[in-house]
Amino acid sequence: MTTQHWLNFIDGEWVDSAERLTILAPAHNQPVATIAQASVADADRALEAARRCADSGELTRARPAQRVTWLLEIAAQIRAIANEGAQVLCAENGKTLRDAKGEFDEAARYFEYYAGMADKIEGTSIPLGNGYMDFTVYDPMGVSLQIVPWNFPVSICARSLAPALAAGNAVIIKSPELSPLGLCVLLKALERASLPRGAVNLLCGRGRDVGAHMVSSKHIDQIVFTGSVPTGQSILRAAAENAVPSVMELGGKSAAVVFADADREQVLNSVRDGIFFNAGQVCSAMSRILIHRSIYDEVVDAIVAMVETLHIGPGEENADITPVISAAQLKGIEALCRQAQEEGAVVATGGEGVSDRSGHFMRPTVFRDVTPQMSIAQVEVFGPVLAAIAFDSEEEAIAIANGTDFGLVAGVFTLDLNRALRCSRRLRAGQVFVNEWYAGGIETPFGGVGLSGFGREKGQEALYSYVRTKNLAIRVKGE
Repeated sequence: MTTQHWLNFIDGEWVDSAERLTILAPAHNQPVATIAQASVADADRALEAARRCADSGELTRARPAQRVTWLLEIAAQIRAIANEGAQVLCAENGKTLRDAKGEFDEAARYFEYYAGMADKIEGTSIPLGNGYMDFTVYDPMGVSLQIVPWNFPVSICARSLAPALAAGNAVIIKSPELSPLGLCVLLKALERASLPRGAVNLLCGRGRDVGAHMVSSKHIDQIVFTGSVPTGQSILRAAAENAVPSVMELGGKSAAVVFADADREQVLNSVRDGIFFNAGQVCSAMSRILIHRSIYDEVVDAIVAMVETLHIGPGEENADITPVISAAQLKGIEALCRQAQEEGAVVATGGEGVSDRSGHFMRPTVFRDVTPQMSIAQVEVFGPVLAAIAFDSEEEAIAIANGTDFGLVAGVFTLDLNRALRCSRRLRAGQVFVNEWYAGGIETPFGGVGLSGFGREKGQEALYSYVRTKNLAIRVKGE
């Protein structure tokens, strides 16, 4: 793969550019491929192509059943290319082959799911009395700019691309510079589905020029962004100039609340998946665990014992702890761990990177004796680092869980159904898991409050982020 060169996809064609970006493997910090680095001129061509496609009505002129057919064909093509895509994604991103294959499978499921809704976007009739007819219709937004993060590029792209196409939008995808190649494989699958020219465009370019240029364009009718808070805020400032509606998913500092009666096996399994999956590089990771003081030492000791059995290694080995995406990411995680210790948190295990490897490996880390005000309990680490906090009462647990600027997901572990429902209603989060972290699916709405963003992805609700409501009020003569 080291000699392979990948291209951007613009107006139905694969397009090279004068500059190239080298993609480094997180597992060994060596080049795996190059990709054409899109220019502002490339961005303008993609904007014009998407605008032309949206304005032509090619995506909406046919009966909605045509979009159903397109999306189902895309899903089939993704499944056909998934093994190739998994190899590419594993190499460039560092995740395991199993998880990389899972991303392509999940991407296919998004297209299958929204194919089932593409012909069911129905308006309502509004009674205004004799002499009037009034009803609503849903129009596509037009051109949707979708800026995709590096942690789950394929599945997160499909999460927004599938409903956008189902609703009849043209799309421009801005791929992440650290992990763009899996999206090229995804676009190969879309190309085989014979969508209209300009319906989907893919660009890999520097955010500070290509990305900034596109978010400020008057050709854009919608922005969908998943990523960091500072970048999201910058995009929103640009979007405000043209009053462009946006969907923002900006990360979190999510807490699991573990009561004394919680099933210990459920807690340990959820911790393993919740914070150590994908090396903790998950916006909805369980980065804080709030444990009732009566079982605090017992649960923390059990978590530490589990963590110390985890295998650290490259994704090709299907290791439990795979590398983080880059040297800069690892450096930032280590800095936050040092700050936590300076503030009084105690390292129960981990706390530093792996020094005897050429890749970017962070030891799975658990901090104990964490207080809610510490940086490690407030700042999103985006790595395999868990902060364990003790609480004495339900009231205190809710206050601690809600005591950050974020509000993406949360969790409750208890055998008491009344307590589970009571706490779930009070937790400030867009989604609450009970007795299993990541208990949801593509069918369940996902999004946050506060600095975690706004708007919803996934589920039926997400489809309505990609349409505009239009009301038709008609005076009927003679009535």
